[in-house]
Amino acid sequence: MQPKGGVGGLSLPLVGRLLRKNAIWILALTVVGVGVAAFVALSRTKFYRTTASVLIDPSPPRPLGKDVMSAVDVSAGAYWTNKEYYETQFQLIRSRRIATETVRTLGLERDAAFLAGRPAGSVAGERQVDSDVAAGVLASRLAVEPVKGTRLVTISYEDADPERARRVLSAHVALFVQQNLDDALASTGTTADWMKDQLGRLRTELETSELALHEYKKEKRILSVSLDDQNNMLRDEMKALNDELTRVRAERERLASRVAELDKIDTRDPEDLPASELLANPLLTKLRENYIEAKRDRDAQLGGGRAARHPDVLAAAAKIATTRAALLAEVKNVKEALRRDLSGVGRQAGGLSKLFEAAKQRALDINLLEIEYRRLERNKNNTERLFSLLLERSKDSDLTRQMRFNNIRVVDAPLTPKSPVRPNVPLSLAVGLLAGLGLGVAFALGRELLDRTLKSPDDVRDVLGLTYLGLLPRTGEGAREGRRARRRAPSSEPPELTVHAKPKSGTAEAARAIRTNLMFMSPDQPPRRLLVTSAVPSEGKTTVACSVAIAMAQAGQRVLLLDCDLRRPRLHKVFSAPSHLGVSNAVLDLQSLDEALVSTEVPNLTLLPAGALPPTPAELLHSAAFGRLLDTLSERFDRVVIDSPPLVPVTDAAIIATRVDGVILVARPLRTRRDLAGHAIRALRDVGARVLGCILNDVNIDERGYDYYYYYAPYYTAPARDSALSTD
Repeated sequence: MQPKGGVGGLSLPLVGRLLRKNAIWILALTVVGVGVAAFVALSRTKFYRTTASVLIDPSPPRPLGKDVMSAVDVSAGAYWTNKEYYETQFQLIRSRRIATETVRTLGLERDAAFLAGRPAGSVAGERQVDSDVAAGVLASRLAVEPVKGTRLVTISYEDADPERARRVLSAHVALFVQQNLDDALASTGTTADWMKDQLGRLRTELETSELALHEYKKEKRILSVSLDDQNNMLRDEMKALNDELTRVRAERERLASRVAELDKIDTRDPEDLPASELLANPLLTKLRENYIEAKRDRDAQLGGGRAARHPDVLAAAAKIATTRAALLAEVKNVKEALRRDLSGVGRQAGGLSKLFEAAKQRALDINLLEIEYRRLERNKNNTERLFSLLLERSKDSDLTRQMRFNNIRVVDAPLTPKSPVRPNVPLSLAVGLLAGLGLGVAFALGRELLDRTLKSPDDVRDVLGLTYLGLLPRTGEGAREGRRARRRAPSSEPPELTVHAKPKSGTAEAARAIRTNLMFMSPDQPPRRLLVTSAVPSEGKTTVACSVAIAMAQAGQRVLLLDCDLRRPRLHKVFSAPSHLGVSNAVLDLQSLDEALVSTEVPNLTLLPAGALPPTPAELLHSAAFGRLLDTLSERFDRVVIDSPPLVPVTDAAIIATRVDGVILVARPLRTRRDLAGHAIRALRDVGARVLGCILNDVNIDERGYDYYYYYAPYYTAPARDSALSTD
């Protein structure tokens, strides 16, 4: 289980107490910060600021109207309305070109006070520097700020001399406005001169192109009628020829089909004639009818029984032959007529085809003529259009060049400033105050972050997450009690027995307060077996164990002080007791317990020393015999206070912690590290030990945060001055 807040962590209450603890340092650093800021602010040269307002108008006035454009348009148009244009103007205001011109105009490169940033006349003599260097000084004191939502620009300048500030800014703004106008007029003049040179060249090119077009029309015999009209006429002619050729070809196909049908007629029986021919030729119709009637008459006679040589039959046969010959002759005549018509239509189609091909060739020739003609005409038109445009713009530029109008103008001229803007003493003091305060807070937090030790009861509660049981003050040099003790005769009593030797001292009162806290943690079942341990050596756990045990004995309880530090025992030295018998002997032979117990000078307090040091203390403490020893001691005494080795180096204390009712952790302020204390707490909780709380030992009550302890100390310490009570 991790201690509350994390070992070494900072919580808001801890930070607040830390700041209160280091309030003197924070206050001192804050005062130093304000003092340094005041010294710096008052020792710096005063600077004055003057400002000017300039309007950058994207739509300047046009005296000649909106339709008259100059060669170089100085209005913003669509481009000047964007952000890039205004940023360009801001950079031009701060440009080295205008700054250098301002320096040269005012002779600032020879002004030593200007270069040094001092008031006029405060620097004796002259100082000559390069104009670019002086321009850099001027630009560093110049600021440009656009007025949001408007076309106004605020230009400010700071200088140590107020009058010089006004003079420099006035000259700089005037040069910026003039430079803008001069650049526009120079561009207009250059462009107008260029356009005049181009006009002469274009005039010659236009005349040359017109003559070339005329010569081409003359050479190719192109009428004045436009080529488009000629193309239209030729297109109509070709359409008429194509229609006629189509009609003739259709007629030829019709005649050819009629001839083909007539060629199919059987000469032996010409009765089967095409219906179209019969409808078109009445003679063929009549001859066919006569032929059919003659055949019907002959067949009727033969059917009537007449012989083939009968005169009537022969007459009918002669008639059939006559009508058949006439019919075939007429068909032949029709065929010949159709063939003649077909031949005539073919010749007509050939003639029309030749006429159409001739018209097509004329169209192709016109197309070739049109290509060159269009090229010459386009060249002439382009030259003519460009010549007209340049001629118009040249006339406009001549007019606008004579009119000096600008899209940038000064709205508010700079004035002589009355009060300085730098140094800002209130602001400097505020910055110094904040800087000093921040430095003080950083110093306090830095001390806390770099110092990883426990320092106060608040650290026990907030950092370790343990109950604070109390403290034992420092009894040696540096403590208030120690200063009073030095005025009295020196005492031979060890510090572990201070509670017994001086029952009315502050240390004794602190021990009794710890005893009370322990008893009231569980009033119904107060802990009988108490283990006193620490994270690392030299934390004063033996002193705390003796003080707690003596305080309990003074309350009339039978208390046993058990020395389980089987590695470096000290309790026998404190009580000047023999050490040949003790815990190790009693564990091995419980019958020797009575012989090992030592009565002390403190009433109701008995000591069981460590005895002979075993080779493996942890094995001995982990044995069942040691458990039986603790059970026996608990039956014979009201309280058993156990002194043990530290937790981090060895595991002895963790083993004992599983056999007691509660564990008391001892720590020394400004010595015990938080991470080691946290490690000790985790070791105890890993074995399921009950940690009652933490006692701070060897506390210097002179330090801030412990003064409350001595609110009641005079009640116990004052009688010590009385010789009659000093023997108690």
